[in-house]
Amino acid sequence: MITAAIIKSFQVYGIAIVISLLVAVLIKVMVVVTSRMEKAKPVEVPTGTVCPIGPGVPDEDVAALSAAIFAAIGPHRVLHLEPTSHSWGSGGRSSQHSHAPRPTSSRGNR
Repeated sequence: MITAAIIKSFQVYGIAIVISLLVAVLIKVMVVVTSRMEKAKPVEVPTGTVCPIGPGVPDEDVAALSAAIFAAIGPHRVLHLEPTSHSWGSGGRSSQHSHAPRPTSSRGNR
């Protein structure tokens, strides 16, 4: 009975070793294939005209934002820059910084 358990454990370990070797080979093949695909793509430098700047936006800010976006996501074009509504931000700040006392019933017995 003990020998059957030992044989069964060797079978389980053998299956685990074979599966892990197959997974390692599959990962190696995927890494080689994707590295060859990345080397084949030429780097495209974006060229063209810069989109017009809206009133009140300094040129330096647009240049800094464009450089940061290019560094973060690569060669994509910024299509539109404009200030957004800050109502969601002010609502969140007001709820976080509320100075209203909390109800005592939620704190439990102290």
